[in-house]
Amino acid sequence: MFGDGATGFRPKSIVSSTVSDSHTWNLIFLQLLLEEMGHEVVNIGSCVPEETLIRECLERRPDLVVVSSVNGHGFNDALGLIRNVRSVPGLERIPFVVGGKLGVDGVRDVGFTRRLLQEGFDAVFGEDDLAGFREFVSARGLRAVS
Repeated sequence: MFGDGATGFRPKSIVSSTVSDSHTWNLIFLQLLLEEMGHEVVNIGSCVPEETLIRECLERRPDLVVVSSVNGHGFNDALGLIRNVRSVPGLERIPFVVGGKLGVDGVRDVGFTRRLLQEGFDAVFGEDDLAGFREFVSARGLRAVS
């Protein structure tokens, strides 16, 4: 599951938006960032139905799934998503993170973060927490070693 320079292993990541978010620039940015960190990235795009993301996870068995939202409705979308994902056998342990503008005020509501973590996300990042995201990815050994 972790980067290993000896074998040339590259962690696999899926990048997705929420079902109601049509923005793509954030997904491209995250894709490029993860690729820079040594990941093989599948960007499944915007307005992704939960069933599509679940199917992609079952087929690809990623080392990390990144859900990004910038439309201010991410909290509600992500809450339903993670509940459904974690109920699928085989997807209980795949690291899932969510970030961006999860409410109209970002993630300033501490309750948003707490609730998303309780429901099954491994980490929640505000729209300006790129350093925290990088640290999370690196700390989990999800950086490929070259």
